[in-house]
Amino acid sequence: MSSLDDLLSKTQQSPNAPLLPDELAYLVSAFMPSQPAPHRSKAYLILSAFCQGVRNGSAVKGKQPDPATATLVQVFHPVVIERLADLDDTRFKEGISFLTALFQVDWEVAAPIFQQEDLMDLIVDSVDLRSSAELSLLIAHLISQAAGHKPCRALIPSQTTEWLELHSSDEADPPLRAAASIALVKLSRGRANDAAASGLGDSQQPVGQDDELADVMKDLVLSGEDQSSIADAVEGLAYLSVDPVVKDALSKDTAFLKRLFALVPKRKSTNSEPNTTLLFGVLVTISNLCAYRPRMTEEQSQIAKLKRMADTTKKPQEPEDPSAKLDDDESVKARIKRLVAAGVLDVFPAALTGTDSPGIRLSAGKALLSIVEDRDNRGRVLQVGGAKLLSIIIKHAMTAEVTPKTLDVSLLDPIQALAKLAITASPLQVFGPNDGAIYDAIRPLSLMLQHPQGTLLQRFEALMALTNLSSHSAETSTRIAKADGLLSNVELLLLEDHQLIRRASMELICNLISGSDAVFERYGGAENNTATQSKLQIIVAMSDVEDLGTRLAASGALATLTDSPTACAAVLELQAERHRVLPILAQLVDPSACPANDEDDERSMESDPGLVHRGIVCARNLVVSIKDDAMRKEVAKQATEAGLVQGLVNIVRSSPAEVLLKPAMECLKCLLDNLKS
Repeated sequence: MSSLDDLLSKTQQSPNAPLLPDELAYLVSAFMPSQPAPHRSKAYLILSAFCQGVRNGSAVKGKQPDPATATLVQVFHPVVIERLADLDDTRFKEGISFLTALFQVDWEVAAPIFQQEDLMDLIVDSVDLRSSAELSLLIAHLISQAAGHKPCRALIPSQTTEWLELHSSDEADPPLRAAASIALVKLSRGRANDAAASGLGDSQQPVGQDDELADVMKDLVLSGEDQSSIADAVEGLAYLSVDPVVKDALSKDTAFLKRLFALVPKRKSTNSEPNTTLLFGVLVTISNLCAYRPRMTEEQSQIAKLKRMADTTKKPQEPEDPSAKLDDDESVKARIKRLVAAGVLDVFPAALTGTDSPGIRLSAGKALLSIVEDRDNRGRVLQVGGAKLLSIIIKHAMTAEVTPKTLDVSLLDPIQALAKLAITASPLQVFGPNDGAIYDAIRPLSLMLQHPQGTLLQRFEALMALTNLSSHSAETSTRIAKADGLLSNVELLLLEDHQLIRRASMELICNLISGSDAVFERYGGAENNTATQSKLQIIVAMSDVEDLGTRLAASGALATLTDSPTACAAVLELQAERHRVLPILAQLVDPSACPANDEDDERSMESDPGLVHRGIVCARNLVVSIKDDAMRKEVAKQATEAGLVQGLVNIVRSSPAEVLLKPAMECLKCLLDNLKS
């Protein structure tokens, strides 16, 4: 058994056991580029397991400075500094390679070591004294890692930046060119963001600089055969592809797109581990190319409006940034079409096969959300198993303990993408014949609906998706109704200001009343009490709103509920108290037969075959449920005054279909009989 195998076994069995000096020295040397790739991969596993073991074994959590970080710095600091101060080239390279790896595994440990006094001087001096292609590449990789973290960026001197700029244009050495370019990207982006965060500048980069660097990275992807150079180039593109100009240029280069997508192997190799860094870079780049401009929340829109109203100073109009046009919705939609045509949809199943990387999964979910924003793409996403992929992404990130308040907001992207697919097609088309997949989708959709940071659009789409799922079977409706906290939240959304939210909430409740015995009982099937009357009163009121979709859903729910004598009794009590039920039913059956509306009511209620049917069924159920003769006569009188009797006469005279004629005649006969007696 090799020493690395021994070390790996040790760190896995006793993660916080200290490393002996010989073991540590052997581990440090294992990161040298001269070592075979499997050797280095194993070394990364050992280093990661050791760092995690020390952190997990720390008795103190949450304290700053972190004792576990301090312990790890004490372990690694001497071996790094000792090698960087050594005149032997091999020892020096070991120190550089190991510190680079430590940044990738645990940057909070690597950063304090990088910040040690004189460390940058040792590195800068080595460029002059030990100049070689291999050493320059190692140093460029280390600077690239350090440049990704604010505490380290400030220590990188201008002469190092100039050195990176020199090598970023060196076409004779593609690996060094790629490493230097990505280091420059991280430095320029990071420093701009630091300045913007401190209020001393803005985060925008010179477009020309981004263009030039992106061209370098793109050429390396297209022509490079060295995997290290390609990985660096893809990482650089992941940073640069947030720029609208760069996005547009990359999306129009079909050859580049196909080469980028081909970096994701279609089949998982049994001989080697997937390059997760490369996969992550590809997925982030795709996600950036597909990304729509962030929509402002309702609160942000209101704040922006108030600021505009409060700003009374007349400022000269700033010229419009031409690149902004490249990020509007139409441009993004066109960009996504180009990516889909180039084969981007085949990337997701390949990238997600067997990966344990949360970053890869969430980047894929974010990209898929952007792609399915356009309804034209949803069928193609379903064809490649998009719903299953999204379900896998969601399942990996969710535990039994997750609640709406603890659900990571980043998980809303794949859940919303799944909701869009579930709205577009039938549950069978989306999830296949496996009912378990449909049931598994209920909880994440419920969590998105109730998430405190969820947008109105996300709530609306969760409602619509759950409504579609509830139509699949009674069992599905029952499971939706039992989702923790869901029904109460949906009932609150009935009072939301937004019309579409109210309509979607009412449609879901209507479906649940029809499909779930528990919800049917909740709304009037069990006993007539104050809670039941309150819920029925809301449904009756929503049967009288202007929005046709809401009226259809509410009157449909009422028609289903009035199959229950208990619900009928409660509705008749509402009529006796408020005298509004029968006029509302009359409006549903035939608005033209109703007395003139009040002067204050300027609505023009439309007629609809669905409303007519629902109104007739409700009226028939209420009338035939009455057992008391006196009440029958009183209801017949009030029905006449409300225009319901005339409306039923008009319907019968129009010779409607049997489904309308039979209940209409039954109701009309009962009312007329009680008017005569």
